Amino acid sequence: MSKVQEYALGTNEAEIVRLGRQHKLWSSQAFDIWERAGVSAGKTVLDIGCGPGYTSTDLAGLVTSKGKVIAIDESPLFIDQLKKRQETIADVSIEALLGDVQRLDLPAESIDIAYQRWVLCFVKDPEAVIRGVAHALKPGGVFAIQEYLYYEGILLAPQSKAFDRFVAVVAEAWNHHGGDTKIGMRLPDMLVKNGLMPADIRPLHRIARPNSQLWTWPTIFIETYAPRLVEEGKLTKKEHEALVQDWTARTNDPGAFFCSPPMIDIIAVKQ
Repeated sequence: MSKVQEYALGTNEAEIVRLGRQHKLWSSQAFDIWERAGVSAGKTVLDIGCGPGYTSTDLAGLVTSKGKVIAIDESPLFIDQLKKRQETIADVSIEALLGDVQRLDLPAESIDIAYQRWVLCFVKDPEAVIRGVAHALKPGGVFAIQEYLYYEGILLAPQSKAFDRFVAVVAEAWNHHGGDTKIGMRLPDMLVKNGLMPADIRPLHRIARPNSQLWTWPTIFIETYAPRLVEEGKLTKKEHEALVQDWTARTNDPGAFFCSPPMIDIIAVKQ
């Protein structure tokens, strides 16, 4: 068996913490698309690339014990974290599976809804994921997607050359790993080809001010991922120091703001 390629941002304790904070910061947007997708008591929901299971446990609370969440991720550490979390939560039904989302092997027409956020952008074959979802969805079933449209479209004002450099290096490393920072541009066409009709396409975009809740999202990412890029030789120590210096300056600047990457929010229905 070939070794599964590690998630581009790493699978370690620091990333587990970062993903937890990230989910809290974007949970409102997740709950919004879940409601529009019809996530409710009694439904069977597939959580694609579930990570440590933050979305899985929230989804389980919505489908209740009458429904079921099938959570799949390639990381043994993440799946173990989800199973430990299940032990502390009563009355939930989550089937945590270790596996490659590009090789979904679920029974045909067995799920009501599938959900993914920032997963298709990291895999080498996103259309394989879509095919697997289309096979598993019941007729009329829904695939709810929240994905990057153009990651490099992140903006920081006042502008910082060090921050722009960081974004460029992240995108380069991401794409080199086999992902696609512009995956949102291709998704509607992939969905249609696989019998999933995009019923609703919306922009997903937010602006953060210093010391706001969302400001912690890029802050944590810089703190955890920039040092790794230095270790890998993709970012120099001098570039890292300039990044930290500029980000600290923007954090203390009441006139500063951060624009999240342009993203796309899709609800597709199986024909």
